[in-house]
Amino acid sequence: EEKQQIAAYLEKNCIQVRPAQSELTFDLLLTLRTAEHCVKLRIAENHTNIVLIEKDGVVLQRQDAAPSQPANLTDRSCLSVERILAFAEQVELETVEPLIQRQLRMNLAIAEEGLRRDWGANIGSVLLRHNGDGVKNRAKAMAAAGSDARMSGCELPVCIVSGSGNQGITASVPVAVYAKELNVGEEKTIRAVLLSDLLTIHLKTGIGRLSAYCGAVSAGCAAGAAIAWLHGGGYAEIAHTLVNALAITSGIVCDGAKPSCAAKIATAVETGILGYEMYCDGQQFYSGEGLVGKGVERTIRNIGRLGREGMRATDEEILRIMTQCV
Repeated sequence: EEKQQIAAYLEKNCIQVRPAQSELTFDLLLTLRTAEHCVKLRIAENHTNIVLIEKDGVVLQRQDAAPSQPANLTDRSCLSVERILAFAEQVELETVEPLIQRQLRMNLAIAEEGLRRDWGANIGSVLLRHNGDGVKNRAKAMAAAGSDARMSGCELPVCIVSGSGNQGITASVPVAVYAKELNVGEEKTIRAVLLSDLLTIHLKTGIGRLSAYCGAVSAGCAAGAAIAWLHGGGYAEIAHTLVNALAITSGIVCDGAKPSCAAKIATAVETGILGYEMYCDGQQFYSGEGLVGKGVERTIRNIGRLGREGMRATDEEILRIMTQCV
């Protein structure tokens, strides 16, 4: 019913979308005109930061929107793969269990909904239909199915990670699927999802709040590392899994929230698992090969620089393409 009302409204009213001429990564100026009034609202730097409200030329609220503002609201400089692993293994379970249990309830529910009904491009269902119900494919399919539903209007709640529902799904659902298959028990499942969540945040921090770099890549790589841990891996296995996976999928771009995100998630999870499988077979990508640095932390910094600095022009061009092709 709401979709029909929106379509009817668009037939009678003109809405224009144009790229903002701004040095800020995130800058939205909304102008609403009627026969008698004109209202402007500007949001900059993050999704809840209102920097301008203006009515009929009178400024009601204004504040600076400087590009130098920090991208994150918390200090994450203490994070490293080694410290995250130690925390996930040693933290008292009751400290994190309620949060992780809620994440699993929400995100598994929307994944099941994505498989049960017709949502988006049905990537999850396609994967299961053509590739079977083995644990690896099921992990990809359920993560994709959650995104199928979320990107196409499903109102079920999702527990986010690093500000993103798709990242929250990708970091948790594949890990939960493997944990169930391996029958590791509740405690190890919770610690594995916690590990995946924190690694996702660590990988995403250097990239910044908004980028043309697909955030699902970070979550898929982190999920692969947590799956390595579920199989008994330690720091070496996790570090090599991350480096291998990041070397493969770090070129995927973000072009908005829409059904193809589910396919990107499936690819990211596939690559995270491949990174671990490479390590199991004694294979790896070495420092100096493309974006791979000397060690996991240097590689993560390189990827962060790519997403934060290298993809600025990419982001602008994506916006120009998207606003011109409709």
